[in-house]
Amino acid sequence: MKAIVKKLVVVALMFGTLITNGNNNAKENNTSKVSNVIVEFTAAKKGQVLSIRNLEGTSVYSAQIEKNGAFSKTFDLSHLAEGNYTTELEKEFEIIVKSFSISKGLVTFEDNVEKVFKPIIRTENNLVLISKIAFNKEPLKVNLYYGDEMIYKETVTDAKSILNRVYRVSEQEKGAYTVVIKSNNRSFTKNFNL
Repeated sequence: MKAIVKKLVVVALMFGTLITNGNNNAKENNTSKVSNVIVEFTAAKKGQVLSIRNLEGTSVYSAQIEKNGAFSKTFDLSHLAEGNYTTELEKEFEIIVKSFSISKGLVTFEDNVEKVFKPIIRTENNLVLISKIAFNKEPLKVNLYYGDEMIYKETVTDAKSILNRVYRVSEQEKGAYTVVIKSNNRSFTKNFNL
């Protein structure tokens, strides 16, 4: 557990320097003109997804990282309306979120970095195993479908920082199943066959 916590601290410190200003005329360290915003990652991995989302959660930019190593991209955000946005780096087990706002031709990045831990969904025979780190102890909504029919629904509100659940589906009901988990205003889906 110590190794995981140390790794998370290192990731948090790295992400703090990931979004930099591409404009030497910046008013402050975290403000630049919307036409010159550089996003950099020192240790990106192939398959991770970088996206920019508006306040409603709609993606206005999305790209998959194509190779391991350093990643750098300059964004011209001048086509975006004034308002609040996030940059998100979606990793295998977590999403790193950095908020920014656009106002009067300037983009300002918030100092804080948010981590959203994705649920881990595994299936073994007729069992569905779900684990999720929830340091904020946010509720976890679980919906289980057989085809298009919802067969189970639960909202987990345990006062624990790690949520674990095991669900059993009928061995006689062969076919396509879907697990939908909602947490942190996000939805995660896993399809499996029995």
